[in-house]
Amino acid sequence: MFEKFEHANLSELHFHADESTQLKSIIAIHSTLRGPALGGCRCVEYASEDEAINDVVRLAKGMSYKAALANVPQGGGKAVIIKPPEIENRNALYQSFGKFVDGLGGRYITAVDSGSHLSDMDQVQQVTSYVSGCTSDGFDPSPLTALGVFCGIQAALQHRRGNNSLQGIRVAIQGLGNVGFALAELLHKAGATLIVCDINKAKQRLCEQKFGAISVPPEDIYQVPCDVFSPCGLGAILNDQTIPHLQCEYIAGSANNQLLAPNHGEILHQRGILYAPDYVINAGGLIQVSLGLNHIAQADILKKTTDIGKTLRQIFERSDKDNISTHTIADQLAEDILQVKH
Repeated sequence: MFEKFEHANLSELHFHADESTQLKSIIAIHSTLRGPALGGCRCVEYASEDEAINDVVRLAKGMSYKAALANVPQGGGKAVIIKPPEIENRNALYQSFGKFVDGLGGRYITAVDSGSHLSDMDQVQQVTSYVSGCTSDGFDPSPLTALGVFCGIQAALQHRRGNNSLQGIRVAIQGLGNVGFALAELLHKAGATLIVCDINKAKQRLCEQKFGAISVPPEDIYQVPCDVFSPCGLGAILNDQTIPHLQCEYIAGSANNQLLAPNHGEILHQRGILYAPDYVINAGGLIQVSLGLNHIAQADILKKTTDIGKTLRQIFERSDKDNISTHTIADQLAEDILQVKH
């Protein structure tokens, strides 16, 4: 167990079980150097407890790096609830989770994530103030996350082509959830040509109707000739099986943990594909939550989100100068900010 701490430079790992509400939860706090650890609560089924531990540790580290490069006053944390086969009382489950969060005294602030909903955060809020993104907040991180990705795509185009125009640029979007769909709308308005895939056929048809998108089966998205491949669904999709099929110049999307392993970032670099590190480009939602907690004006939140493009341009320029992959540059910058010992 302590090897996981050392490998991820983890600060704290907490476990809590409450048989009466079916709660089995883990909270990982990676860093509180820059402020309370902020990160969502993921409620999904896991094949084993080890899988849940590995997931929460990896995600907490990613949140720390994301907060550092977004320059917000937060550390990184994450929570997972090991989802039971059938939840008997969802409200009771999340109230119990809220008590778990509250017991950490504000070192960790939770929010919505995969498998949890705004209504669940309302239940958490009944027992702790260390939560963001409740119904009363009117909170939806998707538009700002999509805006950050849009600005990141523009930054990549500017870096390689000398202008950030999306007119006629072919973008292949993998996943049409809240962020992917919002991104499709922004790209369409900017003149991009869209190729899309999603397991939800209704979302595909809506993109075809509203944005003139071309739909392809999910298994074909990797080999579509395009300028930009934009993963906005599952993680670990850049791997030994998919990378050889890619026919793009840029990768820029909202999905978390897009690289299956660090060496896949090196492979992309060697192939000349410009990769926008995921935790940099998808930080818009985190920026909204963090600055909202600190009562920052919406106009300032919007500006900081558009600044994601500036951060990426710095990473791209240093990658070219040092001939090092963009994901390695991003990690180095984040670790310098977090004072990680090597």
